[in-house]
Amino acid sequence: MIALALLLAGAWFLNLNAGFKQVLLLLVGAALGLTLYHAAFGFTSAWRVFITERRGAGLRAQMVMLALAVLLFFPALSAGSLLGNPVTGLVAPAGVSVVFGAFIFGIGMQLGGGCASGTLFTVGGGNARMLVTLLFFIMGSVTATHHADWWFALPSFPATSLVQVWGMGPALLVSLAVFGLIAWVTVLLEKRRHGALEAPVASEHQGLRRFLRGPWPLLWGAIALALLNYATLALAGRPWGITSAFALWGAKTLNGLGVDVGSWVFWQAPANAKALASPLWQDITTVMDLGIVLGALLAAGLAGRFAPSLKIPLPSLLAAVIGGLLLGYGSRLAYGCNIGAYFSGIASGSVHGWLWLVAAYAGNLIGVRLRPLFFAGERRPAVLTGC
Repeated sequence: MIALALLLAGAWFLNLNAGFKQVLLLLVGAALGLTLYHAAFGFTSAWRVFITERRGAGLRAQMVMLALAVLLFFPALSAGSLLGNPVTGLVAPAGVSVVFGAFIFGIGMQLGGGCASGTLFTVGGGNARMLVTLLFFIMGSVTATHHADWWFALPSFPATSLVQVWGMGPALLVSLAVFGLIAWVTVLLEKRRHGALEAPVASEHQGLRRFLRGPWPLLWGAIALALLNYATLALAGRPWGITSAFALWGAKTLNGLGVDVGSWVFWQAPANAKALASPLWQDITTVMDLGIVLGALLAAGLAGRFAPSLKIPLPSLLAAVIGGLLLGYGSRLAYGCNIGAYFSGIASGSVHGWLWLVAAYAGNLIGVRLRPLFFAGERRPAVLTGC
């Protein structure tokens, strides 16, 4: 199978040029891609279906994922180490840039057809339209780095971790209570609208065959994503992120075209300057992003669903362009996306993660209302789009 061959070739190359830890991170990324595809774990679709139809299974799965994540993350982050290695959370300032960035990211989710993780796993699954979203996601990301110093100078609260401020116990109890409250509200509203909760997705396969070919229950996906993020924390020393690599890819491309990206304030920060000067295979996020694409490609092949089509209606193509730009620009301003800011941010106890959730949900409310302008009459299978 092509996906497996590419994955093995990538592992061989990384082992020779970047070390075995990068190989393990590639494999974790592949497992994430396979999980996202087989569970059809689309953050965008979960929010849209709840907004439009009051079906909350996807949101409840996200709350399970977050609950398991904080149970795993908070003790390690409180101790400052995991398996003898130092670890740190993704904790960022919470201010104007996060509110605006997450808000336009939310709009971009609905127009682009996916979030950061959704874009990658649907590209791997054969969705040609999402290649357009990814291209403009990258363009929006690198453009935002040119303006980032202005945005980051706007009013904000300092980076704050609830684990550090409240202590592990109180932070854990409050987080779990909020997850439970959100899940309870989705149950209440879904039953009020439909009278009963939606039945889980059925499968013709069982046991190992279902594991390999899918579709997975959402609960499987929620648990797997939390465990794999924890594995990322153990290996990388920080949680899972996606979109910093998009900005890096764009910056390296511009550098190759003669643009002095290194003179931009964003790329003068020590960590960013080091990433810009180093080969891409040394960048953890790049390696994991590649793994996600290959893992989703493998899952699509196992499921017998890899059938890309280049027939993209013009309005849908335009939505991919606009959505991709909003996703890319917004993710840099908000210090991350649905993974780096929402999932990993909240799992890190970061206040900015909670602010991201509120602002991005508001953006999704707007994005859902804009979708008919671009997708009227177009039917798009959720499993292949992740949106």
